[in-house]
Amino acid sequence: MSHSSPHVLLELRGVQKRYGGVRALRGADFEVLAGEVHALVGENGAGKSTLIKIVSGAEVADEGTVEVDGVPLAGGSTQAAMAAGIATVYQEPHLFGELTVAENVFLGRELRAGGRVDWTAQRTRVGELLAQIGLDPEIGDVRVADLPVAEQQLVSIAKAFAHSAKVLILDEPSAILTDREIEVLFGVVRNLRAAGVGIVYISHRLDELAHISDRVTVMRDGAVVATRPTRELSVRQVAELMVGHELSTRATDRAVPAGDPVLDVAGLGRTGAFEGLDLQVRPAEVVALYGLVGSGTSPIARALYGITPADTGAVRVDGREVRLRSPQDAAAAGIAMLPGDRKQQGVFANKSIAFNISSAHLRHLARLGFWFDRAKERSIALDFLKRIAIKAPSPDTVVGALSGGNQQKVVLARQLVRAPRVLLLEEPTQGVDVGAKEEIHRLVLELADGGSAVLVISTDLPEVLQIADRVLVVRRGAVVREFGRGASQADVLAAAAGDDGGAPAVVGARADGGDR
Repeated sequence: MSHSSPHVLLELRGVQKRYGGVRALRGADFEVLAGEVHALVGENGAGKSTLIKIVSGAEVADEGTVEVDGVPLAGGSTQAAMAAGIATVYQEPHLFGELTVAENVFLGRELRAGGRVDWTAQRTRVGELLAQIGLDPEIGDVRVADLPVAEQQLVSIAKAFAHSAKVLILDEPSAILTDREIEVLFGVVRNLRAAGVGIVYISHRLDELAHISDRVTVMRDGAVVATRPTRELSVRQVAELMVGHELSTRATDRAVPAGDPVLDVAGLGRTGAFEGLDLQVRPAEVVALYGLVGSGTSPIARALYGITPADTGAVRVDGREVRLRSPQDAAAAGIAMLPGDRKQQGVFANKSIAFNISSAHLRHLARLGFWFDRAKERSIALDFLKRIAIKAPSPDTVVGALSGGNQQKVVLARQLVRAPRVLLLEEPTQGVDVGAKEEIHRLVLELADGGSAVLVISTDLPEVLQIADRVLVVRRGAVVREFGRGASQADVLAAAAGDDGGAPAVVGARADGGDR
C-alpha cells in the first residue's frame, strides 16, 4: 500500500469472548485501514465468525475494545454497527427474492418526501449505486429472484453502500461464484478500495489472497497468530500458520489388499457443481474426499447416492454399471449413505431407536411378504445397542432424547443392518464429542476390514488424515490432488486452498505399499 500515514477505520484490541467453557476469542487484535483489503483466514472454529459477529453488532465482547473511525462501537446492536459504517455481505445473499432491487436496497431505510416513499429518488440513487459496482443501472425495478446469484451478491454490496459504509465485510464471497464472476467481484472490490473503503475479506480459498488482498491476518484457536503483508506469504505458509502443527497420529496402520475396485467412477459430472470426476475405491479401502467450503464435495456425495443425479459419466459397483437416479437405485446397487445433516436427513427424532434402524429395511424385515417382524426388528436394535455402544435404556427409547453422538450411531447402525458394498459417509462425526468420534471411526474401519468400500466426505482435516488410506482433494468441482497415507495436514490444506506448488499428483505411499 502507498499510505504514508495510514488511517485506521476499524480497530479491535484485546477482544475476548467466551461461550460457557469455550473461549472463542483470546485477546484478539485486528485493524483495517482506509483503502486496504485485509484478508482474515483460519480453520473452522478459529474465531473468525465470532470476531465478525462482534464487529457487526450481533455479539458483545466480554473484554476488549472495538472502534470505528476512532469512535467506540456500541456492542450488541446491528443497527449501531450499520450507523457507524459497518456493512456485512454474506456468502448467501440476504435479500428478498420477491422484491425489486430498489426495494431491497432501501428496505427499512426508504427515502421519503412529504411522509411518503420517494420512489423516483430511490430509483435514481439505486441506478447510481449499480453503475458504481458495474451493474446495469436499469435493473432497479427487476425482482431479485430473477437475477443470477453473482448479481444478487453485488446488489448486497450496493445495499451496503446505500448507507455510507466505511468498512465492508465480505464473508466467503467467492464460494458460490464461477471464475468469471469472481473476476467481476474482484473488480468491484478494487474500485471500492480505490475509493478509500476498508474491506475485510474472509475466504478459505487461499490462492485468492495474492490477487485481492494487501494484508492477511491468520487466526487459530481464538487468537491472532500473525498479521503480515500478503506479498510476504505463500499459500503454503498461510496454511502452515493456520494449522500450527503437523498431524502425527493415525487411528490404525491398516493394510489394504490389492483387488479390483468395488466403486469405480469415471467422468462423473453435474452442471454447475462438479465435473470429470474419476475415482476408485477398493475392497477394505477408506478413501476421503476433502475440500473447503463450496469445493463441490457435497454435490458429489449427493450424486453418488442418487439424490441429485449426475448429468455425465458412469458409476460401476463390482464391475457392473449402475444408474443412480434416486436413493432407491443406490440402495439396490449396494450403496448406503450416512448424510451430513442428520437432523434433516438422518433421524426420525420422535420415533424409537428400533424404528430408526429398521426404517430402511422394511422389505428385509417382512415375513411372507405381508407381516412386519417386530421381534426381528427389536433383536436387530438390541444387537446394535451392544455392538456399537449406543447409550440408551432400550430399543424403544425415542431418538430425540439421545445425544448427538448417539443419534449419529443410530443412523450409522441403519446402514450396517445389511453390510453395504459401498458406504458413503458425509461429515460422519460432525457435532459429536471426542468419545463418540473415536467409536464411529472404529466402526467405519471395522466395516472396511469386512470388505466394504468406504468413501468419506469431510471438511474435518485431522479426521480425514486419521482414517483415510487415500485423500482426494477437491477444488472448484474437480479433484486436483491425491495424497497417500502419511501426508501432512499443511500439505493437504494448502492443496485444497489453491497451492499446487509444482508437486506431483500423488503424495505419499500407496495403500498397498507400491509406487504410483
